[in-house]
Amino acid sequence: MQILHIPCLEDNYSYLIIDEATKEAAVVDPVEPHKILRVAEENGVHLKLVLTTHHHWDHAGGNDKMKQLLPDIEIFGGSVDNVQGCTNKVENGDRFSLGADISILSLHTPCHTKGHISYYVTAKEGDVPAVFTGDTLFVAGCGKFFEGTAEQMYQSLCTTLGSLPKPTQVYCGHERMREYPKNYCGPSRREGLVFLQFHQLSRKNSRLTPSCVLI
Repeated sequence: MQILHIPCLEDNYSYLIIDEATKEAAVVDPVEPHKILRVAEENGVHLKLVLTTHHHWDHAGGNDKMKQLLPDIEIFGGSVDNVQGCTNKVENGDRFSLGADISILSLHTPCHTKGHISYYVTAKEGDVPAVFTGDTLFVAGCGKFFEGTAEQMYQSLCTTLGSLPKPTQVYCGHERMREYPKNYCGPSRREGLVFLQFHQLSRKNSRLTPSCVLI
């Protein structure tokens, strides 16, 4: 399994998930379709699936254009999230496949939106699993509570995502680390120092994803 970052808009990420055996690919939140298609062509892959984490325009806004450009593509999204262009509605626990080796598990992670879906992706033995968390989990932070409660966010982060295998790599929907230190109000000096270290890394590197599941 190969995963490619595709920076979009101001601080968004789309991702290309490639099954290396068949060169079939899925794209997560393709908000800039022409950019996605260019990267797919450069890497010689065939786009089969769109994985939409939630309905906000900066994640689902490219779905209709993707369908127009690739009429056979399947567009996945949460069953209660009213995702633009959705052809395949998914609920918590739904599984589907990509190519020869990749399995995708839908995880309902509500709060940012009521139907937000994270996608847990595994491949052949030896490949590190990945989870695409949209605007639920960021590097050292979480999304805003637009359509849910603190209890739902806690469940999404600490139970649903926190129960994934620890080696799981986390691919989030935005590069937000640069914003957090100036707003930090955590409970301990140690945590503040960790945030500062992340902030210093973010200034040196163009991106900090993937991160990991450690809750």
